[in-house]
Amino acid sequence: MRLAPATLALIAAAGPALAQEVNLYSYRQPELLAPLTDAFTEATGIEVNVAYLSSGMVERLQAEGDRSPADLVFTVDISRLSAIVNAGVTQPVESEVLEENVPEQYRDPGNEWFGLTTRARIVYASKDRVDPLEVTTYEDLADPKWKGRICTRSGTHPYNVALVAAHLYHHNEEETKEWLEGLKANLARKPQGNDRAQVKAIWAGECDLALGNTYYMGKMLEDPEQKEWADSANVLFPVFEGGGTHENISGVAMTKSAPNRENALKMMEFLSSPEAQEVYAHANYEYPIAPGTEADELVQSWGSFEADDVNLMDLADLRPDALRLIEEVDFDG
Repeated sequence: MRLAPATLALIAAAGPALAQEVNLYSYRQPELLAPLTDAFTEATGIEVNVAYLSSGMVERLQAEGDRSPADLVFTVDISRLSAIVNAGVTQPVESEVLEENVPEQYRDPGNEWFGLTTRARIVYASKDRVDPLEVTTYEDLADPKWKGRICTRSGTHPYNVALVAAHLYHHNEEETKEWLEGLKANLARKPQGNDRAQVKAIWAGECDLALGNTYYMGKMLEDPEQKEWADSANVLFPVFEGGGTHENISGVAMTKSAPNRENALKMMEFLSSPEAQEVYAHANYEYPIAPGTEADELVQSWGSFEADDVNLMDLADLRPDALRLIEEVDFDG
C-alpha cells in the first residue's frame, strides 16, 4: 500500500518508539489485516504481532490483567466493542489525528474505541419477485403482505440485536415488540444460517426478502460458487421512520495494560488514516468513514444511503432491552 506524504509525516512526528513492536488481538481474518499491518511496518519499522481469536477476547484480557502483552484490540460489532470497554480492559486515548479522521458518531464518547469502517444492515430482495419500491423502511418488514416471504439468521445474533436496538432507539418498547412479532409472523422458515445462507434461500425460491450486511454481497460476487446467489438479489437500503439506514462498525481500542503505548497510538492513527481506511474497506467491501474517503466501486454501484446518525454507544446501551424483547416474542422459536 502506498501512503500519502501527510500520513507518513504524522507517523514520523509521533516520536521514537519505546520498542519496535506492537501487539494486536483481533477477531478479523488474517487476509484482511495483512495489507494494513505490512504497510504500517514498512512505514514505521514497527513489527506487528497479531493473535487471531475466534472468541473469548474479553475473558483473555481479564485473565491476563496487567501482564497482558496486548496493546490493541481490533474487532467488529458495537456489542463487542462496548463489552470490551465495559469490562474495564481498555483506556481512553486523546489524539487530534483520531478525532479528525473518525467522525463523532463513530467513536466512543469517552474515547475508548474508534471506528474504522462501517457496514449497513440492509435488505436483500429477489430481483424477480420484489419491486424495490415496496421496501423503503425497516418497519415495512412487519407488513402482513410479506407473510411467509422473509428469511433471516437468528434474532439473537449480534447483528440482529443491534438492528433491534436501533428500532428501539427510534420507537418505544411496545412498538418494537409489535414490530418483532410482525417480522416473525412474516418469516418463511425458522431463523437459521448466516447472512449468505439467506441470499441462497432467495435464489432457491424459499423466500423473497432477507436481512443481511452489505459486505456479504461483495464476498459472494467474488466466490464462483456463490455468485449466482448474489446475482439473484438486489441490495435495498431501508431507513427507520424518522431516521436513516442502520450501520454497524469495525473498530480499534487500546488495552489498559498496553506495554507499547507509543507504538499502539501510532498504529491507531495509521489505521484511521484515509489511505488505510480505503484499503481495508475495499478488501472487505465496507464503507470507510474518514472525511474524503470513498467506498469500492462495486459497493458504490449498489446505491447510496443516508446513515442513521445515532452514536453507536447509545445502541449498545439498548442492547439488553433489545435482546429481552427478542426472547419475549420467541423470535427463533
